[in-house]
Amino acid sequence: MTSFARQISSKVTEAIMPYLDDPRLVRELAYVNGRWINGDRDFAVIDPASNEVIGHCTELRQEQVESAIEAAAAAFPAWRDRLADQRAELLMRWYELLLENREDLARLMVLEQGKTLQDARGEISYGASFVRWFAEEARRAYGETIPSHIPGAQLMTVRQPIGVAALITPWNFPNAMITRKAAAALAIGCSVVVKPASETPFSALALAELAERAGLPAGVFNVVTGEGPKVAAVLCRSDKVQALSFTGSTRVGRLLLEQSAGTVKRCSMELGGNAPFIVLPDMEVEAAAAAAVDAKFQTSGQDCLAANRIFVSRDQYQPFLEAFRRRIERLRVGSGMQEGVEIGPLIFPRAVQKARELVDDALAKGARLLTGDQARAPGPNYFMPTLLADVTPDMQVYREENFCPVAGVLAYDTLEQVIEMANDTEYGLAAYVYGNNMRDVWRLMNGLAFGMVSVNSVKMTGHPIPFGGIKQSGLGREGSQHGFDEYSEIKYYCLGSVIPVPGS
Repeated sequence: MTSFARQISSKVTEAIMPYLDDPRLVRELAYVNGRWINGDRDFAVIDPASNEVIGHCTELRQEQVESAIEAAAAAFPAWRDRLADQRAELLMRWYELLLENREDLARLMVLEQGKTLQDARGEISYGASFVRWFAEEARRAYGETIPSHIPGAQLMTVRQPIGVAALITPWNFPNAMITRKAAAALAIGCSVVVKPASETPFSALALAELAERAGLPAGVFNVVTGEGPKVAAVLCRSDKVQALSFTGSTRVGRLLLEQSAGTVKRCSMELGGNAPFIVLPDMEVEAAAAAAVDAKFQTSGQDCLAANRIFVSRDQYQPFLEAFRRRIERLRVGSGMQEGVEIGPLIFPRAVQKARELVDDALAKGARLLTGDQARAPGPNYFMPTLLADVTPDMQVYREENFCPVAGVLAYDTLEQVIEMANDTEYGLAAYVYGNNMRDVWRLMNGLAFGMVSVNSVKMTGHPIPFGGIKQSGLGREGSQHGFDEYSEIKYYCLGSVIPVPGS
């Protein structure tokens, strides 16, 4: 037996290895300062489709997390001082390795996260695109010159990396949420400590394996695994961590902001969403229903961009419901490894319970169940795509971020009414508008209080766009030319003329 084989459990070998061409991508140890390290105990990783353990991952002690921060701080000066071209070359090699191993990375993601293989492949490509984008942007981290208001002085700014960045990422996009953050931080010259979700550590550790192969220096890219609140507390308290980036729930985001206040960190947050999907009166019903399926049921509804509240003009309401119901009932539910499956399992049993509670609450308050027979669910972690009509603002499904395949639909009468209702939420991440009358579209684009508004397109994200929300959906932006803002400081120089010393 090889030394590698001894590092992984027989359960991992049995459950995962048959799906991978390169078994070295499976790691159960944390990655700190260029070494794979073990903690005192392990935690189980569950396949949501089968509800069975597919492996174990190490849980680091507090002092080991602190050592990762120390390693990142020690590696930062040399990494910062490398030429932008040199950092870009290493990131491009990482990008190439991501694409070369796309199929293995996708299959690994399906096994620990549950999304469909098609979705997982898309996420790997999506995640890799950020590495390439920021590798190229590393060469364009420009400063500026400022017309001087001081006689004889030259004024200018430069953009400098902030230092060690802690990245806390979620289970629903276990690859792309890491690359979107880490690529920006690494490209500008920061070192990083990544804390992945405990539900999906293998995707993060595979990224560390490929980063090592790409030649990233020891200490520049670290992955720490363990109990989320404990690890996060160490990262938030550390005065050596200058930036904290988090993707997850608004509730947890508030806690992290509180814990980071003592060290006044640069905090960027991509938090919850409650996306409205608005069908304008002139929109063709079948086209709107097809788009609503895509917007609502992506990642089995476990997506911060998923449409939560679907508003349809009253004249189109009944025809839309019928078209939407037909399309929902055609969705194929099952294990993500099965070809043609469009809806996979939810991440864990309590997510299924939450979905049931949302539906029960809505029905008790007057909603109609048009489809969603849970007796047909193929396993305990599955929730059949569900359509609720006549949703009202007092229902949980209207107020809360659903994160499940439950679609709530309601009618509206005027544009003013739908804008007011859509904005009636603490969240402000994304909104969808479907229609052709540009006067109406423009009114909604301007009136909707959301950080991102997509018109006649479900796909709105990608490496060149500034992803982020307003209100309690977050702070800062990820991707685009603004992606460096969260990991850099603007330093200002005032270069005055030499003043002769009197009498010299």
